[in-house]
Amino acid sequence: MVDRLILCKAEDIESGEVKSFEVNGLHIALVKIADEFYAVTDRCSHENYALSDGEVWEDEVEIECPRHGSTFDLRTGAPCSLPATEPIQTFEVEIVEDEVRVKLP
Repeated sequence: MVDRLILCKAEDIESGEVKSFEVNGLHIALVKIADEFYAVTDRCSHENYALSDGEVWEDEVEIECPRHGSTFDLRTGAPCSLPATEPIQTFEVEIVEDEVRVKLP
């Protein structure tokens, strides 16, 4: 069974912005690029630092960890630069009646 969690309204986040949410101990970073939303775990796989404090690279569809500069593909969670070598978790996002919902396993 898949739970769908409402994070916010679509208009609550601007393109290029990242917002952090904590649900039942799970940290989620929600990113908007143009009209697309991406949700990833809000922790760098290299050193457990909050990715939501980092910079969004809109053209590359990546987020940068502010601690050591590792970047991650927001679509797949794959690391795109060192020192991170492990991927981060991604979550499927859907918009229903202007609500941003994330599917949690």
